[in-house]
Amino acid sequence: MRVERRANRRNLGFLLAKASQRWNEVLYVQFCAAGYPEVRPSYGSVLLPLFEEDGLRMTDLAERARLSKQTMTTLVRLLEREGLVRRDRHPDDGRAFRISLTDRARRFRPVADNVLADMDRLVRARVTQRELQTLESTLRKVMQL
Repeated sequence: MRVERRANRRNLGFLLAKASQRWNEVLYVQFCAAGYPEVRPSYGSVLLPLFEEDGLRMTDLAERARLSKQTMTTLVRLLEREGLVRRDRHPDDGRAFRISLTDRARRFRPVADNVLADMDRLVRARVTQRELQTLESTLRKVMQL
């Protein structure tokens, strides 16, 4: 297999970025259609870890999302403004904050579950099971760079 070394649209980074961009465009259209236009795809970095475990400390949330604490703080502020999360002082450490889902975000969870399941079905209709397993494995490895 020939490795493309020149900067062009066949570059792996470009393809990954464009695939992610398209994924997010489709997500956003579906979120809007479901009545959640305030939920941007980038908010998944906050919402998905909180769907797994609500009330995380800011540092734990940033770690699980693989984002810097500064970036996570900015995202949390945006989600607070949209009424999706709230930030409360941690009861055991007054310097730390716990981030919790609001009722609006809890109502959004089944929508997110359905939209993501629909997205998975779209992908599965276009790639084989073996390709999907390879893709998932490869993306996990790329995330470790």
